[in-house]
Amino acid sequence: MYGIIALLIPIIKLKMTEKQKMLSGEMYDPNDPVLKQEREHARLTFQQINHLDENNLELRIRLFSQLLGSAGDNFFIEPPFFCDYGYNIDLGTNVYMNFGCCILDVMPVSIGDNTMVGPNVQIYTATHPLEAEARNSGREFAKPISIGKDVWLGGGAIICPGVIIGDGAVIGAGAVVTKDVESNTFVGGNPAKFIKRID
Repeated sequence: MYGIIALLIPIIKLKMTEKQKMLSGEMYDPNDPVLKQEREHARLTFQQINHLDENNLELRIRLFSQLLGSAGDNFFIEPPFFCDYGYNIDLGTNVYMNFGCCILDVMPVSIGDNTMVGPNVQIYTATHPLEAEARNSGREFAKPISIGKDVWLGGGAIICPGVIIGDGAVIGAGAVVTKDVESNTFVGGNPAKFIKRID
């Protein structure tokens, strides 16, 4: 029985769409027509948001609610904002993002309640193979990112693929976070390193 299942797994993988491969963290082709169309839809939506003036806050929030996978009450995102798909971004309640945030949401990005995101923060789930031959194929893959509640991401911070940031953590301005961050800790630098615990 197990032998038959083992033989079927490669066949099942062959039948996966490029979107299914992308969402499962496998190598996929970003030039797939469905994915290109979804990225174009996201771009048209955030470009519309980015050009709204301050008198259109209600429309801005409505468009963000359509763009994002989910968003809790009282979220606020200062334009300009940029993303790949939008539907892989889940925001908690009372999340604030300052100007120029860029989220490459090839896989899920979850941001917990009461989290503050400084200006020009970059959150990347997307990545590429290290080996040149594989990278030159044009295929890529991604790793999800999880940011807890009560987190503060300082301006210009970069959150790399696969990182988990615990509740109450503070990421220093300009930090490049390549590894998981424990709850209630302050990290900074490039690459980001532990600086101190937060009482």
